[in-house]
Amino acid sequence: MLNQNCPIRQVINIVGDKWTLPVLYVLKQGTKRYSEIRREIPGISKKMLTQTLRRLESDNILKRKIYPVVPPKTEYNLTTFGLKLIEPLEVLADWAWKHQAELQQICDRRN
Repeated sequence: MLNQNCPIRQVINIVGDKWTLPVLYVLKQGTKRYSEIRREIPGISKKMLTQTLRRLESDNILKRKIYPVVPPKTEYNLTTFGLKLIEPLEVLADWAWKHQAELQQICDRRN
């Protein structure tokens, strides 16, 4: 049964929004500053990136390191838990690349 405690629903609740997967993809490449993440994800607003980063930090998927310098410097990287989440997402990403044409047709029909 897919009740609220079902692990599948829990994963979807974590990664099932528009911006989480792109943020995870960028952080999979290594430690990034806020401006680098934003530059690599066209279309994400400052507010949405901030909200996504805060949520992922509170979910222990990424960690934020603040350096006590002026101007402030903040870096983000994946936690061990976040890195483990990347493994199954890479399988899904590989599948998506292999089925890009079919996925594009679906997206075109929906728009």
